[in-house]
Amino acid sequence: MDTDLAAGDPNHILHVVRGIEPAEALGAKPGLIQSCDLPDSKPDEWTSLLCAALGIEPGTYAALLAERIGEWTFIYDDSGFTYDGAATEALSVDGRTAATSVHTINGDASLTYAVDGEQVQRVNVDDLFLGEDLPGMPAELRAAFEAAGTVEMEGFEPGEADSLIAMRAACALASLVLTLSDIRRLPLLIVPIG
Repeated sequence: MDTDLAAGDPNHILHVVRGIEPAEALGAKPGLIQSCDLPDSKPDEWTSLLCAALGIEPGTYAALLAERIGEWTFIYDDSGFTYDGAATEALSVDGRTAATSVHTINGDASLTYAVDGEQVQRVNVDDLFLGEDLPGMPAELRAAFEAAGTVEMEGFEPGEADSLIAMRAACALASLVLTLSDIRRLPLLIVPIG
C-alpha cells in the first residue's frame, strides 16, 4: 500500500480482512458510501488524497477508502478514526481473518491479528524482536512479517524492526503490493467519517 495516500505526519490505519465485501467492511450507511477517483495530487502536505478526493479540509473530517483484491478487502483510514480495541475482532467475525495496522504521528506502531472474532496476536513494534518473536506467531502472520522484511533507516540497527514494518506486514498478509498508480486503477469506495 502506497504511503502517498496519507497526509504529512499521519495517524493512519490499514485494516485488511479476508472474505467480506468492501461496502460491508466499511460499515457505513449505504447513502454515505460513494465511488472514488483519487486526484492527481494533494493540495498541501496536510491533506490526504482521500480528503482531497472528497474536497474536505484536513482536520474537519476524515475518510475511509476500501476495495477488494482477491480474497482480501482493505480499508484505509487516513486519520486513525477507526482505532478501537475491538475493530479487528469485529471485522473477523463469522470465520474471517483480519488484521489492523496502526501508525501514529508519534511513531507508535502496532498490528492486531484476529480470527473468527477473537484476537490471536497483538504486536507492538517497539517491543518486537524479530528473531525471538516471529517463531511464536501463527504461521500466516509470521510469513507476513518475514515478507515485510526490514528497511535500513537512520537510528535502526540492521535487521531491527522499523516503525513501518506492521503496515508492510498487513499488506503482505493480504498480498497488497500496490503502488499509487495501481490503487488509482481500482474501483474504490470512499466514505467521509467524523
